[in-house]
Amino acid sequence: MTDNELRELITSLAVAQAKTDTQLAKTDAKLNKLAEMYGGVGNNQGKVAEEFYFNSLKHNPVLNGIRFDFIEKNVTRSKRGIEEEYDLLLVNGEDVYIIEVKYRLHPKDIERMLGRKLSNFKILFPEYRDYRIHLALATFTLDDDVKQMALDQGITLLQRRGEVIETLAA
Repeated sequence: MTDNELRELITSLAVAQAKTDTQLAKTDAKLNKLAEMYGGVGNNQGKVAEEFYFNSLKHNPVLNGIRFDFIEKNVTRSKRGIEEEYDLLLVNGEDVYIIEVKYRLHPKDIERMLGRKLSNFKILFPEYRDYRIHLALATFTLDDDVKQMALDQGITLLQRRGEVIETLAA
């Protein structure tokens, strides 16, 4: 290979690399746009689920035979460096129901509820220390094994059945 041929090869490789870099940048931009779009879809589904359960329980604040005085939505509290948000709280003079809403329920949601969410609730809401604390997960869809896992852990499940809520008590 001559010096000229080598220079031409290096030049053509540099041009090809520049084209590849440009195409990769375009592909990255498209992937980022798709990720943003699909992330938004998931968030919208979650908001739809929250609104459904909030409106249903607002009109009939009874869960597992317990009548509640009020319902709160998207309650955030911060104390001593701990901050937590709870989707729904149902409260009466003796009981409080912590309800987390998920469009689709996963095992990690159960672990989070039993772990961080419950322990942080006890710290963040000392006014409920003498109340019976109940846990519920509300969902539009879940697998049978996840359903059984939640029930085995003592968590009440709320499932949408058309326009009504089916309650599966733990």
